[in-house]
Amino acid sequence: MISQPSRHCTVELQALPSRIGQVRRIVSAQLRYWHLDALIDRAALCVTELLTNVHRHAQPDKLCTVEIELLLDRLTVSVHDHDPRLPEIRDDVDPTATCGRGLAMVAAVSESWGVRPDGDAGKVVWFTLPAPTAVVASARPSYVAARDTTRRHAVDERRPEHAPARSAVVG
Repeated sequence: MISQPSRHCTVELQALPSRIGQVRRIVSAQLRYWHLDALIDRAALCVTELLTNVHRHAQPDKLCTVEIELLLDRLTVSVHDHDPRLPEIRDDVDPTATCGRGLAMVAAVSESWGVRPDGDAGKVVWFTLPAPTAVVASARPSYVAARDTTRRHAVDERRPEHAPARSAVVG
């Protein structure tokens, strides 16, 4: 029996500047739908940095997939692209520089991050953020959540349900 089901969202895109902003808004909307408002700023910053790296560095194309998954008490966001070269945090970047600091920022604001090869041609760069405890508890099946109806109603009154981006939700 799964007491805390996973939630999953996938978006495929060309990592172009106009699309990066759209994906940032999709990620923010999805996190709001999952009641993860406290994670929006950090997740949006990190996904922007990872997509910007695809735009600036990935070869042979800019096609990529962003995946967001909430599993138990952890939000994992990953970006898959077709470039097998693995990124590294640069130590020689001036703290006031406007480029070259993206992965350092991801490392600073996330709980963890990493990169792994994805088959013969590509890679996955990911980061995790801890989910707030109240959200993890509300992810339980309704027969468990129904025990605490006062809490459930307080959440319902405070925040109306928002529909996810239909084209972006899987499962």
